[in-house]
Parts: sequence; structure tokens; C-alpha cells
Amino acid sequence: MEIEPNLISFMLTLVMGYIVGSIPSGLILTKLSGLKDLRELGSGNIGATNVLRSSGPFLAGLTLFFDGGKGVLAVLIGTSTFVPEASEIIGLVSGAGAVLGHNFPIWLKFKGGKGVATTLGVMLGSVPIIGAMACIIWICMAIIFRYSSVAALIALAVAPIFALLLGMNSSALMFAALGILGWVRHWPNISRLIKGDEPYIGK
Repeated sequence: MEIEPNLISFMLTLVMGYIVGSIPSGLILTKLSGLKDLRELGSGNIGATNVLRSSGPFLAGLTLFFDGGKGVLAVLIGTSTFVPEASEIIGLVSGAGAVLGHNFPIWLKFKGGKGVATTLGVMLGSVPIIGAMACIIWICMAIIFRYSSVAALIALAVAPIFALLLGMNSSALMFAALGILGWVRHWPNISRLIKGDEPYIGK
């Protein structure tokens, strides 16, 4: 049953997105595999890149899939709850909640990942063509530069531009906000890149 959106509805949807996003896929997968706590390995991050470095490509691929899936699911929750006229914005709000949940999960004392895969999932769920473009750019940049952080930063930066060029102003604004959050979360990586200390993918 569709309901008219209001402030309370937006907040509830944000919270639902947060709960979905706060599920620590990488941490759960590595623990189920009998490995050490992911937060005590490598960079201590719960994202796919640290899973790759500490646990190998298979678990990293699963982590990437589930982290991205959290973003898609959150958008679907928002868009299926409200009237069509508000589905775009409410889906973006729910997706933003998922990114916040991944980055700051209450279950892990608000110490989560950097939200790149979940943000890409939000893009795929809300504007598939832009999400696909951002994923392709990430892959291409990762192959060219061999830095996961560089690939993520570039993909996050260009996605809002694509949305703006396509006339999707609401999506462009939300993608820009999530992109800024992603850049802030990558500040340690940016610092290491400047110093030349950032490890390559798979190192």
C-alpha cells in the first residue's frame, strides 16, 4: 500500500536504509569463513579492498556484491513504499541512509567502511545508467592506476556530472553529497597517495 510522503515517512525510510546499510558484509563473511576479525587485519577497514588484501579475491568479490546490494536494496525499499511522484527522492534518501549505515554502523561503534560499493549500489538502484557508468569507470581506473582509492575517487567525482548532464538534478545533488562523503572517508588514502605510500590493489 502506497502512502503519501511526509517528514516522518522520510525519516523512517532513512532509518530503514541505515539498518540495511549497517550490515557489515565483509566482517560477517570473513568470520563465517573462520578467519580472524577483519578489523584486526590489514587496514582494519570492513570493505572489499581490505577483504581482498587479507582474505583473497573470492571473499572480496562476495563482499563487493553484498555491499553494493545493500545500496540497491535500500533504494528499492524507498521507491516501493511511496507514491510514484516521490519515489525518486525517497529512494535516494533511503540509499543515503544505507551509505551512512555502512560508514557508521551502530553495531560496530560507528566504525565502518568508506561506502564506495554501497554508493555505487545506490546509483545502480536509482539511476542504472549512471551506476553502470560509474562502475565501468571504477574498473577502468583500477586497471590503469592499480589503486582502489584512485578508482573510487574518480568514479565518485564523475557520477554527479553524468547525472547533471542527463538533467537529473535531484540525483546529481545526492550523488555529489555521497561523493563528498566518500572523498572525506578516503582522506587517509589521499594522504598516502601524496606520500607515495598507498598500496596497490592486491598488495
